[in-house]
Amino acid sequence: MKEQLKKLLKIEERINYLIQLKDFSNWGNLDGFKETCNRLKQTIYDHTEDQLAGEIGKLDDSISFLEERAEEQLTPMERVRIVRSSQRFSLKDILENVYEDYTELGGEADANIDPAMICAKATIVRRIRNKPYTASVMVIGQEKGHGEEFRNGGSCRPEGNEKALRYMKVAETEGIPIHFYIFTPGSYPVEEYPGAAQQIARNIYAMTKLRVPMISMISEGGSGGAEAVGLSDYRMMVTHGYYSVISPEGAAAIEGRVKEGAKVPKELIEVCAERLKLTAVDNLQLGTIDRIIQEPPLGARRDDFAFFARIRSEMLSATDKVVLSTKSFRALRTWEFRRKKAKSEDHELQVEIPWDLNSKEIRRLLADRSKKYLGMATQGFTSKTNPMIDFPRLLKEKAERLYYNIRYDVLKNHKRQVHKVIKDVSGEGSVILKRITEPISAIADFLDKKSKKKPTRQMVYAEGALAGAKRADPLELTDTYTSPLANEDRTVTCPNAEKYGCKDLWVPDLYGEFSGVCETCGHHFPLEYQWYLENLFDPGSIRFFNTRISSYNPLKYTGFDERLQQSKDKTGKNSGNMTFTAEIDGIQIVVAMLYSDFRNGTVGSAEGEKFVRACALAKRKKRPLLAYIHTTGGIRIQEGTLGVTQMPKCTMAVREYIDAGGLYIVVYDNNSYAGPVASFLGCSPYQFAIRSSRVGFAGPRVIRETTGVDIPPDYHSARNALKRGHIQGIWDRREFRRNLHKSLLTMGSPNLYYR
Repeated sequence: MKEQLKKLLKIEERINYLIQLKDFSNWGNLDGFKETCNRLKQTIYDHTEDQLAGEIGKLDDSISFLEERAEEQLTPMERVRIVRSSQRFSLKDILENVYEDYTELGGEADANIDPAMICAKATIVRRIRNKPYTASVMVIGQEKGHGEEFRNGGSCRPEGNEKALRYMKVAETEGIPIHFYIFTPGSYPVEEYPGAAQQIARNIYAMTKLRVPMISMISEGGSGGAEAVGLSDYRMMVTHGYYSVISPEGAAAIEGRVKEGAKVPKELIEVCAERLKLTAVDNLQLGTIDRIIQEPPLGARRDDFAFFARIRSEMLSATDKVVLSTKSFRALRTWEFRRKKAKSEDHELQVEIPWDLNSKEIRRLLADRSKKYLGMATQGFTSKTNPMIDFPRLLKEKAERLYYNIRYDVLKNHKRQVHKVIKDVSGEGSVILKRITEPISAIADFLDKKSKKKPTRQMVYAEGALAGAKRADPLELTDTYTSPLANEDRTVTCPNAEKYGCKDLWVPDLYGEFSGVCETCGHHFPLEYQWYLENLFDPGSIRFFNTRISSYNPLKYTGFDERLQQSKDKTGKNSGNMTFTAEIDGIQIVVAMLYSDFRNGTVGSAEGEKFVRACALAKRKKRPLLAYIHTTGGIRIQEGTLGVTQMPKCTMAVREYIDAGGLYIVVYDNNSYAGPVASFLGCSPYQFAIRSSRVGFAGPRVIRETTGVDIPPDYHSARNALKRGHIQGIWDRREFRRNLHKSLLTMGSPNLYYR
C-alpha cells in the first residue's frame, strides 16, 4: 500500500501541475481526475492492492495522455506558466546536481546580501578519455527558490546586481570562466543607491570587456533584470523557458490601456505572449541566443536528474567552444569541430584544453564578443541601400579612419612628445642659467635699493577695449527659434505657485524670453525638441547622418505598422533617434537625440543601430559624443528581445568609444526611464539632468504594482537623482549651452581632437 500511495501522490502532483499550466481551467476533465485522486486517497484502505493498482494505472494512463496532448499544443503563455511553477528547477538545484562542489559567496539563504542573487565559487570535473580534470568556475545567477519569500521570486535588488559585478571581477582576477544562470521576471525597481537602472548599466558596461569566457543559460529572462547578468560569449536557452522585453501581463496592460487596479483580460494576455516572440525557438530565429537546451516534456523539474546531466554537458561544451575560438592553433580547432559534427550527440571535448587565456587569446575573445553584440538585431530595421552611394561611403570611412589616426594618434602625439622634451630641456637650462647669473643679480638688487622706487604700472583700458568687452557672449543661447507655444495669448500657473508664491506667467513671455522657465522658482516647463536643435548649437552647424535607417516591425506585431507610419508622418523622421554633427562655439561634436514625438522616444533596432554608428563616427573622428535625451519611455516592446539586445549592443559601442579616449556626456530632460537608462545612458561617467526632469528605472505605476509601495511625488526628480549619485549635476535650460561648453573643455581625455 505504501508504494501505491507514493504513486498516487506523484500523480496528484502531475495533475496540479497541469491545472496550473492550463490556468486552472477544466481542460481535459482535470477537475474530475483531481476528484478521483482525492477519493482514492481517502478510501485507500477500502481497496485490495490489485484493485488500487488498477485504479492508479488507469489514472496514470489518462494523465500521461493529457501530458502528451499538452506538450504538443503548448502556447507561449503556457511556457511562461511552466517557468513560474514552484516545481521548476532553480539555480540551487543546478549547483547541487551539476557541479561537484561549491561555496556560496556574499552570505547564505536569508542572511545573503540579496538572496535573489547567488554567487558561488564552484568546481566541475571534465572526463577526458576516462581521466578526470577538475576546473574552477564562478557561478552567478538569480535564485527564485521554491516558495521562500525572502528570495523575492528572483527579482534582484540593486545590491544583488552589485554583488554579481563584484564577483565577476573576482573571476576576472583569477582568470576563470563565468557561468551565468538567468531566472528572473525582472529587477526590483528601487532607485536608492546604487539604483536599479544605474547598477544594471554598470554591470553591462563591465561585462562588455571582462577578460574571461562567459556562458549563460536562460530559463526566465525578464528584460533588464536578465541583462544584468546576461551579456556573455555564448547564450543558451532551455526549450520551455522564455526571454522577453516585458511580461505578457505588462504588455497586455499597455496594449489594452488597462487602468491601474483593473483586471487585464486573459485573452489579451495570451495574444501578447504570442506577439512578443518570447520562446526559445523564436529567440534562436531572431539571433538573440546561440543554442537551445532540450528539456523533458512540459519542462524540467527540481528532481529531473537526467536533465541536470544534460546541462552539465552543455555548459562544458559551450565553455570549450568559446575557449577554442580564441586559440591560435587552427588545425586543432578544425579537427575538433569536424569530430563533433560527425558525432553530434557527443558534446564534450576529448582533448584537454586549459580554460585560462593568454593576452593574445583575450584580445581575440574580446574582439569576437564585440563583433557578436554590435552585429545583433540588424534585421530589426530597414535601410535604403544604394551600391552607388554605399561603396564610396565605405571608402570615405576607411580614408577618414586613416586620416584621423595619422593626424591625432601619430602626428599630434609626436608633437606633444616634442613639446614635452623642449619643456624639460628648457626647464633644466633655466636652472643652469640661474646659477650663472645669481652673482650679477645680487649686485643689481643691491644697487636698486639705493635708487628711487619706481612707480607701479597700472592697466588702463582703451575705449576700443571696453567696447570689445561688451560684445555679445558667444555662449548665450542663440535665440534663433521661438516655440510655437508662445503664440497663445493666455497665462499659466506654475506648479510650485503654492509653495513659492510664483506669479501667473504670460505664455508669450514664458515660452519666448524666459525659455520655458519660471522666473521665481526655476521650474522648467517642457519644450519641443526643435527648440534645442535651433537654440543649443551654433547656427547652421547641424548635419544629420544615417537618416535612411528606418524603424520597422520585425515581429509582424499586429497593428504596429500603422502606428509606426503615423509617427513617421507626424515627425517626418524614420526613427526615434536623431543623429547629427553640430558645433558648440566652434567645437565639433556628435549628437544622438531621443525625442518624445516618435513613439515616446522608445528604443528599437533602428534607434540602437543609429546610436552605435554615432559612437563609431565619434570614435573615428575623435570628437565628443553627446546623448541628449529629450524623452525616452524605455525599450520598444513591439520589437521583443530585438529591442532588449539594444542594451548590451549600444553599451558595447559606448565602452569601445570611451576606451579609445572619447568624451561621452549624457543629458536627461523631461522623462527618462527603463532600458536605455539601465544600459548605454546610465554607464556614462558624465551624466547631467535639466532641472524638473525625471530619471529612473520604472514609473510610479510599475513600482506600485511590483512592490506595493506608493512612492513620493519627487521620487524620480533630478534632485533626488543627484543625491543618489546617479547624475553629476543639474543644469538650467538657459545655461545648457554654457554648461555643455564648459564640460567639453574640462572633462574627458586629452586625446580629443581639440585638446
